Amino acid sequence: MSIFSRISIGGLTVAAIAFAAFSIAAAQTLEAPVDPGAPTEFEAPVDPDAPMEPDATVEPDATVAPAAPAAPQRITNPVAEFAGIDKITGRIITFDVYIDETVQFGALQVTPRICYSRPQTEEPKTDSFVEVDEITLDRKIRRIFTGWMFAESPGLNAVEHAVYDVWLKGCKQKSDVPAPDAAKTN
Repeated sequence: MSIFSRISIGGLTVAAIAFAAFSIAAAQTLEAPVDPGAPTEFEAPVDPDAPMEPDATVEPDATVAPAAPAAPQRITNPVAEFAGIDKITGRIITFDVYIDETVQFGALQVTPRICYSRPQTEEPKTDSFVEVDEITLDRKIRRIFTGWMFAESPGLNAVEHAVYDVWLKGCKQKSDVPAPDAAKTN
């Protein structure tokens, strides 16, 4: 095995990058020759007998700034929806957690800090910043996860525990579960 096949850049080996660069260069040299008098795909054909008129709409040194793309709208939601699996019993449970509320799932305590989603008119993207603690057998609390979870990629940053797995399913505006403040007043 050569040294080039062992060096990787972002999951690609140097040999694969060199092969891709060689393939692109070879494809560019094999393109059909271009007729210098023929219009390109971006130009309109020019009639040599037509009189030339100055274009009054374009100033010689005018620069036009490209329009900035619209920033994607983020919706801040008060409820994060999680799914969890108990590997011992094989049960999958879906549960709602209000932002900054802690809910216990088995030996895990799940606390979402923020939950963002996008409007239905845009590409789905739902993410939540979550903290997950484990209650150990000697009743100590140990942080096992702090970070972003993505509903569209549940396996990317899911919490994988020896007995329990937890992942984000989505964000909601309301839940059937009463809010923590409403539960205290009842």
